[in-house]
Amino acid sequence: MMGLFSAGKGIFPHAAGKGSHKAKADAAQHVPVKVMVQQTVERLKLPRPVIRTSPPEDFRQVVRVPTWMWVERGTWAPVTTSAAVDGVEVTATARPRKAVWSMGDGGTVECLGPGTPYSDSYGPRASSPDCGYTYQRASLGEPKGTFTVSVRVTWDVEWHGNGQAGVVPGLVMAAERQLVVDEVQAVVTR
Repeated sequence: MMGLFSAGKGIFPHAAGKGSHKAKADAAQHVPVKVMVQQTVERLKLPRPVIRTSPPEDFRQVVRVPTWMWVERGTWAPVTTSAAVDGVEVTATARPRKAVWSMGDGGTVECLGPGTPYSDSYGPRASSPDCGYTYQRASLGEPKGTFTVSVRVTWDVEWHGNGQAGVVPGLVMAAERQLVVDEVQAVVTR
């Protein structure tokens, strides 16, 4: 997280130059806003995403049948915190922006929301309207016979305090799990 603050990407306020501060403001402000922003962002308790799939993640996924992916709704909501020291108060609100899924077979999917939970109203062969993937091969030849599926949720933090505001982009929370993907063989009888 420290790299975001020292990268010089213009996310923190810059002093206009010597003599531009009023003596009264300098006396009251012992802690720079930049430091307060860093402390406030570090206090954010971003939830780790909880992976859900349909078919359910504890069951086998099927080659050439759409897999729906989503993160639990409780892990996709704004998170706000504030901190105050020596009269400087900063409030930071983190919002999830996107979820990038690595499917374990080399494929990736970028979803701009948490994904849609599957329901029977869609039908068993329907694709997710916003976050899905269709495996083209089984995981049986992989180590442990599974694909390691991971999701990385990117959060952007908007902050304001002491008459200033900015954005800290790109905080990431991640999770992974194993998925078994199997082929279903049709049997033809006469």
